[in-house]
Amino acid sequence: MPAELIRVPGLYPQAPYAYAAAAAPGSLIFTAGACPIDADGNVVGGADLPAQASQAMANLRTALAAAGAGLADVLKTTVYVASADRADLVAVWNVVRACFGEHDAPSTLLGVGVLGYPGQLVEIEAVAARSG
Repeated sequence: MPAELIRVPGLYPQAPYAYAAAAAPGSLIFTAGACPIDADGNVVGGADLPAQASQAMANLRTALAAAGAGLADVLKTTVYVASADRADLVAVWNVVRACFGEHDAPSTLLGVGVLGYPGQLVEIEAVAARSG
């Protein structure tokens, strides 16, 4: 069965990618990087890293839900922060971890030079397993 690309109502409709993709039921879901943007394409939070991380996590939850999964179904995340300062990475990580609660799936946290949208400082992608 080919991959099912998930279009997510309520997220920015002009993004040049699907917000999630899934294989056959019970299989894997690969999300695009969840960005801190609202439904109009505006970056939320300005230079406030925790605010951007919160919006990105909200968008990730929405994309996962549209694909039939939730944060507890996540197998791995990759968290990108446009900063070379470890304190900035930790500030974002604290938000991500709080959102996942006890579900401590593997993750990669890294600083990068720049992200796709002007003013964007955080992006979070995930791989999840859709149950039954």
